[in-house]
Amino acid sequence: MNIANKGRAGHAAAVAAGVPAGVMLALGLWGLDRGGMWRDEAVTFQVARRSVPEIWRLLHGVDAVHGLYYLLMHAVLAVRPGEAVLRLPSVCAAAATAGLVAALGVRLARPRVGLWAGLLYAATPLVGHYAQEGRSYALVGAGAAGTTLLLVRALQGRSWWPYGVVLALTCLLHEFAALLVLAHALTLLHARVARGAWLRWAGAAGAAVFALVPLALVSKAQAGQVAWLPRPGLGSAERLLHAFFGPSGLVFWTCLVLALVAVPGPRRLTVASVALPWAVVPPLTLLVVSQLRPMYDDRYVLYALAGAPLLAAAGADRLLSARDWFTPSAGALAGTLAIALAFTQHLPLHRQDRTLRTRPDTLAAVSALAARELRPGDAVVFLPTIGRRAAVTYPQGFGNMRDVALKTPGPASGTLYGRERGAAELRRRLLALDRLWVFAEPYALRSPWRPRNPTERVKLTVVTEDFVPSVPRREFVREGITVRLYTRRPPTGSPASPASPPARPRPARP
Repeated sequence: MNIANKGRAGHAAAVAAGVPAGVMLALGLWGLDRGGMWRDEAVTFQVARRSVPEIWRLLHGVDAVHGLYYLLMHAVLAVRPGEAVLRLPSVCAAAATAGLVAALGVRLARPRVGLWAGLLYAATPLVGHYAQEGRSYALVGAGAAGTTLLLVRALQGRSWWPYGVVLALTCLLHEFAALLVLAHALTLLHARVARGAWLRWAGAAGAAVFALVPLALVSKAQAGQVAWLPRPGLGSAERLLHAFFGPSGLVFWTCLVLALVAVPGPRRLTVASVALPWAVVPPLTLLVVSQLRPMYDDRYVLYALAGAPLLAAAGADRLLSARDWFTPSAGALAGTLAIALAFTQHLPLHRQDRTLRTRPDTLAAVSALAARELRPGDAVVFLPTIGRRAAVTYPQGFGNMRDVALKTPGPASGTLYGRERGAAELRRRLLALDRLWVFAEPYALRSPWRPRNPTERVKLTVVTEDFVPSVPRREFVREGITVRLYTRRPPTGSPASPASPPARPRPARP
């Protein structure tokens, strides 16, 4: 290939990778500041703003799996704490992933395959959702895409150490990214690589997995944090399939059929041999393991999504190449227009994701309610402790309120939401009150809930037995939390006691 042709090829490759990255960046920045954080983002925000020793202390008891991400966000938020800045690393990571996916398509096939794959990735609603989330999942996706590109480069004669380093960092961002190693093993198996390549890959991948062992041991002791996850069924697999290939009917079936067209291929390094294991092996493995011990959630395997647009793009390229309907440039343009049309079908979902309605709660709304309703000096109790997250994230709304149960704040206690007083002390403090605001999770005030923690039992018992809702009733339900004002229950036999209502004359029987 002469210099001119090399220049044109390099320019085409740069355009194929740069356009999807730019599109993804624009989509990520669109509506980035939604006006409030939800509970998971709030954890990132409040933990990342602690000192490094405080973060390190916290990780010994909770959230070790997100430790590297919290340290990264500590540096980011040190520049300027804010909701948009909190989400900015995820936006940049999603843009990088779109570019890396495109680069893989270029390297394994041709520029138009990379262009289509990168644009399909950027247009996927689930990608847009986590691109605007102040959590680690978009960064894990970028790490997985970078690792896979480095694997391909290494198999084509480059050094293996960058692959091992990036794989280790990706796994440290989230340990379930280690399932990518299984996908890469299948890629090597299908490509029939030489024994030397197997040995070099095993060394690099083994070193990365070995670096993950300390984190895996610590996080195993914290497994109770995901005890709420249910056992996934066929519905979970179907939901993930639609998340990967498109939620709407026409787009979904078109992308799925194109992916199936791409799958039959020669036993060498191709788009299909890289993308199919990447898209299938991590989610399928986690789904199977979760039948014995539930650990599955869609976001934990978000990094596998990048394999789906690569397959669809390769399938479209195979069809166009077989029929020779378009010139290369016309074909690239036709495919790009088709992706733009698919994006318009998903546009309502993208718009909805830029609102507060797509998250389980909005803590800013709870804080605004507290600012409006609470008076200086009002006593407050959070039932259970996690209900304190709104006050921790948006303290300005809670002003001079008295947190009756809190003994030691989160940063000083090495916990997320603080350490509370003992059951006996808390009972004495609650019984000394005449008026009490309760911020409760929706389930907490329902009769079937019976907390095991003694402090939580005291809160529930005293509130339900020694207090009654205020008259007139002041109760608010905001963004996944119930806020209710209680007053002390009048003594039994008192004229105002609910237990002794005034007698009413009974109507005469006809």
